[in-house]
Amino acid sequence: MASHRRLKQPGRARVTVLTATAAAAVALTSQAANAAPSEKPSKDEVKSKVDKLYEEAEKATEKFNGAKEKQQKLEKQVDRLQDKVARGQDDLNDMRSGLGSLASAQYRSGGIDPSLQLFLSSDPDSYLDKASALDQLSTKQAEALKKIQAKQRTLAQQRKEASDKLADLATTREELGKKKREVQGKLGEAQRLLNSLSAKERAALKAKEDRASRDAERKASDAADAPRTDAPKGGAKGSSRTMAAYAAAQSKIGSPYVYGASGPSSFDCSGLTSWAYAQADVSIPRTSQAQANFGTRIASQSDLKVGDLVIFYGDLHHVGFYAGNGQVLHAPRTGAVVRYESINNMPFQFGVRI
Repeated sequence: MASHRRLKQPGRARVTVLTATAAAAVALTSQAANAAPSEKPSKDEVKSKVDKLYEEAEKATEKFNGAKEKQQKLEKQVDRLQDKVARGQDDLNDMRSGLGSLASAQYRSGGIDPSLQLFLSSDPDSYLDKASALDQLSTKQAEALKKIQAKQRTLAQQRKEASDKLADLATTREELGKKKREVQGKLGEAQRLLNSLSAKERAALKAKEDRASRDAERKASDAADAPRTDAPKGGAKGSSRTMAAYAAAQSKIGSPYVYGASGPSSFDCSGLTSWAYAQADVSIPRTSQAQANFGTRIASQSDLKVGDLVIFYGDLHHVGFYAGNGQVLHAPRTGAVVRYESINNMPFQFGVRI
């Protein structure tokens, strides 16, 4: 017969511990539930972070552009040097061949001792003519040797220069790869943040940007219609070539921003300005930092003319065209298109008049 034992009741202390643990768990769960909604950044916080990432990406983009420009120059220099080395080697081979011909002629003119030749010669006058020719050949041979030695030295110098340029090119290509990865990393992070927003929130941000762009375009249009004497409003226009460059940039309104692009269908900030000036037959540097130091610097916004370049940020990593009435025409950032914006949207440094 089975025995029935009464189950032991838990002690008062154990019940207290279990109760406290359960209460703590409930409290933590409640706190987590209450904290979860506040952990998600707001639309404005996301925009602020994304804008910062785009700014950092553009900094890296201008460094990428500088490295790319340097690479292109080095590639041209290396090609020229390698061509010079190849042609120099051909010249050296020809000179050596000529020296061999001189040596053969010398052997034919005097392969035995000159005094013995004179003794054996039945015609002393003929021998003296040969001796004179032999002396001339020796002089030519000495001159040819000097030229060969000089050519060898030049060729060695050119080869070293080409080797140094190739090493510099390899370093530049490595730097280019790093900057490209940095840009892509910043842009990828910005996109992940944007994807954390709802479709409605993203649409609201875009609508706000579109309204600002239309307002900037209207103000720029007012400046274009203003008389040239309306300098306080920024209605004064630049030179004919400057205005031709500005008109070229205007023709690209709506074109997408793509880092490292310089037209004709997509642009980054300095890609747009350098492409536009090229359409006016004016060659300016590729990067915003180089463009900042290319023309005449304009310190005050009130002195800007339509078509002047406008430089932004302390490290000069952004550039656009002054559009008049406190507006700029530029390629802003990834995800945007060539458009008008208020000059006050970015930290103005100075203008540049080409």
